[in-house]
Amino acid sequence: MDDVFRALADASRRRLLDRLNARNGQSLRELCAGLDMTRQSVSKHLAVLEAAGLVTTTRRGREKLHHLDAAPINAVADRWIGRYHRERARALADLQTALERQPMESPTFVYTTYVRTTPERLWQALTEPAFTRRYWGGVTLVSDWRAGSPLLWQDTPDGEPRDLGQRVLVAEPYRRLAYTWHGFQPEHAAHFGWSDEELAARLGERRSKVTFDLLPQGGTVRLTVVHDDFSPGSEMYRAISGQLDGSGGWPELLASLKSLLETGEPLPEPVAAG
Repeated sequence: MDDVFRALADASRRRLLDRLNARNGQSLRELCAGLDMTRQSVSKHLAVLEAAGLVTTTRRGREKLHHLDAAPINAVADRWIGRYHRERARALADLQTALERQPMESPTFVYTTYVRTTPERLWQALTEPAFTRRYWGGVTLVSDWRAGSPLLWQDTPDGEPRDLGQRVLVAEPYRRLAYTWHGFQPEHAAHFGWSDEELAARLGERRSKVTFDLLPQGGTVRLTVVHDDFSPGSEMYRAISGQLDGSGGWPELLASLKSLLETGEPLPEPVAAG
C-alpha cells in the first residue's frame, strides 16, 4: 500500500485518475488533451500509477487504453473501513454521484488482481462447477466452454440449470475467456427493493459482456477482468462494480476467488449489520 499512497500524493496523478474515473478507457492522446503537462510527463505519471496498480491497460488495435483499477482502492477500504461503515460511506458516495452525474457514454469496468496460482488452476476456478459454486455464493456455472455455447446458471446443487441468455464468446484455455452477461431477473427487484416500473426500465438495458485475461508472471497470474458494452447510465454497471447496496460485485467475487485459490477457502459470506 505504500506505493498506492505515494502515487496518490501527487496532485497531477490524482487529476489523471479523476479523468479516468469520469471516462474510463482513454488513450494517452486523450488523457493529454487539455492538460498543462507534456506528453512525456503524462506518460511518466501513468507509469507510476500503473506500477502502484491504480491504472491498468488494454489494447484496442494499435491503441493502448488506460483504465482506473479499483483493486488497490478496494484493498484500502477493506483494511480501514468496517463493513457496516463502508455501507454508510458508499451511500454518501452514491448520493454525490447522483448529484454530480452528467450524461455519460457506455461505462467500462476494469479490475486487475494477482493470484498466487497457475494459469491452469485459475482457468479451472473460472470454469469448473466444483470451483464456481464455492465463490459464486452457491451458484454453479454450467457450460462446455466452447465459443457459441450457452452458459447456464444452477442456483442449487439439485436445481435445474437456467438459461439466462448468456453465451460463450471466446474460450482460449489458460489465456482468455469471454461471455455475454445476463440481464436483470425478477428476483433482483426483491433483492434491491425495486418497483415493477424500475425493474421494467432495467430490463431494457442491452446485454453486456465480460472478458478474463490470464497472464503468468513469476509465481502468480495477473488476472484482468474487463466488463463492458453497457447501456449509458447502466444500473447493471453499478451492480457489477459494487455500487448498489447489497451487491459486492466483481471486487468481492474476485477477492473470494483469490482467497479460494491461495488459502483453500473463499471469503465468508457478509453478515448483515444489526
